[in-house]
Amino acid sequence: MGSDTHDGTAGGTRTAPPAAYRSATTLRVNGKPHTLVLDHRRVLLDVLREDLDLTGSKKGCDHGQCGACTVLVDGRRTNSCLLLAVAADGCEVTTVEGLAGDGEELHPLQQAFLDRDAFQCGYCTPGQLCSAVGVLAEAAAGHPSHVTGPAAPSGRPVPLDADEIRERLSGNLCRCGAYPHIVEAVQDVAP
Repeated sequence: MGSDTHDGTAGGTRTAPPAAYRSATTLRVNGKPHTLVLDHRRVLLDVLREDLDLTGSKKGCDHGQCGACTVLVDGRRTNSCLLLAVAADGCEVTTVEGLAGDGEELHPLQQAFLDRDAFQCGYCTPGQLCSAVGVLAEAAAGHPSHVTGPAAPSGRPVPLDADEIRERLSGNLCRCGAYPHIVEAVQDVAP
């Protein structure tokens, strides 16, 4: 796969900052490498949306409080509105567009969200999905949450009951209130 080269400005319409404030940055987004010369102050969300035209991740609060911008960076969920894009140099970034991979079939969580009607307006759904993928990986790796019982064996997979899922997804807000269906969808996919 080839790589794309951009000047790091949205649509090339802004005046680029002096070279001292820009760096060549390579992001591997949804399996495809992109090399961009980026202003050090730009956040990953803006680069994904404006430079790479991946608009699934949403700009909600722009303060890391709503989770609409959640993506996976090297497999860990991240609020992309807070992460400087240059800090992700060399990282694998997965957005909602990349969850299903190259295939035609949806990711199991995407299918579960459809089956359970786990969205209403859909604005938060990309962040909810990426966060849920991260939750499944964290629980499988044995990372406890605030509600994980103290007797749970350290380093062993954490069973994802409704309380665990609600706690782990608490950083992702849904203004429509689809929470019960979101929890059910994640339970459907959890081991």
